[in-house]
Formats: sequence, C-alpha cells, structure tokens
Amino acid sequence: MNFNAFDIINNINKLKGDFNTEKLAEFSAEGNSGGGLVKIVINGKFNIQSLQIDPIAVDNRDIPMLQDLIIAAHSDAVTKLQEILKENMLGNLKDSFPGMNL
Repeated sequence: MNFNAFDIINNINKLKGDFNTEKLAEFSAEGNSGGGLVKIVINGKFNIQSLQIDPIAVDNRDIPMLQDLIIAAHSDAVTKLQEILKENMLGNLKDSFPGMNL
C-alpha cells in the first residue's frame, strides 16, 4: 500500500480540527458510586456538568464518606469519558486513513 505523506499531514490536521475544544464539550459521561447514591456528569473537557446526591447519602456525621462517594463517582465518569473519547478518536483515525489497520 502506498501512502502520500502530504495526505497524511492533511488528515492529521483535519483530525486536530475535528477535536477542537468546542467539540470536546459535546461529549459527556456519567459516573456513579454508592450504588447510584452519587451521580456526576462531566463533559469532554472533564468539567462537572451536574452532581446529584441522594438525600440518604447525606449524614452530617459522616461527611468523609460523602466526599469519598463524590470522588469515586467523578473517577468513574472520567474513566468512562476517556473510553468514549478514545473510541471516537480511533473511529476518526480509521476514517481518515482507510486501508490502515488501526
């Protein structure tokens, strides 16, 4: 298979444009912890878009547990978002470089 370096550079530049920061904000992922007691939605820039806490999780005698649940939910959302972004970018690479086994 013959690849033109100029075409590859153009495709890479196109991919950069496809994944500008504005587009990243369109992606989102939800993470949860405590069996759904805490839910966090983050966007593609890893900014928290929403946070839901079930009232059952709120016990002012055990704030550290609630803090742990929030951190765990955020970590879960980040892991899911990273997978979404990876799959999307890989799909774009496959589209931009047909014939390459990616």
